[in-house]
Amino acid sequence: MPDNDFGYTMWGKDWVRLAEPLRQTRPDPQLPRARRIARDGRVQVTIDGRTVRAVVHHGRNASVANIEVAPMPREAMVAISRQLCGVRPVLTDELYRAIADAGHRPAPTLVGVDCSCSADTSRCIHVLAVYYEMARRVDDDPRIALDIQDFFRASSDSTEVSTAVTPQRWIALNALDPADYFMVSK
Repeated sequence: MPDNDFGYTMWGKDWVRLAEPLRQTRPDPQLPRARRIARDGRVQVTIDGRTVRAVVHHGRNASVANIEVAPMPREAMVAISRQLCGVRPVLTDELYRAIADAGHRPAPTLVGVDCSCSADTSRCIHVLAVYYEMARRVDDDPRIALDIQDFFRASSDSTEVSTAVTPQRWIALNALDPADYFMVSK
């Protein structure tokens, strides 16, 4: 029996597809537990720009999952802007289909995924639960699907939108210069 609690709109289904990719050939035993965690309200999500930070309570432990979303390409922003009308446009499934038919599917592209748990995988139960919680939120307000990809922030700028560069997440230790951090006295 399909689970229709998450991804019942085209906008939210994109987040469900992150947890349940179509190329997956075997059932993932973590998916029912991840859906239950999200359904029971044990995922507290904070969206900060293009980063989703979530505290996921599973059992007695809590883990912190971070999901970074890539900015929407400029061509897609322009194409979607042409489809939108009004100050606060209504994002319907028909609008989603029109955007997708034009070749600009508004699905999120992930830049990075990590979790504080010991599973050491990008598809741990905590991350999967965050995908489901985001699907629920996007189902409730599809503007989140575009906002997390910097669509409204870039659209509201009156200047030309520059291609955003994803900040480097890690710095090699030997790339640091101690003189930048310490004063050397002679």
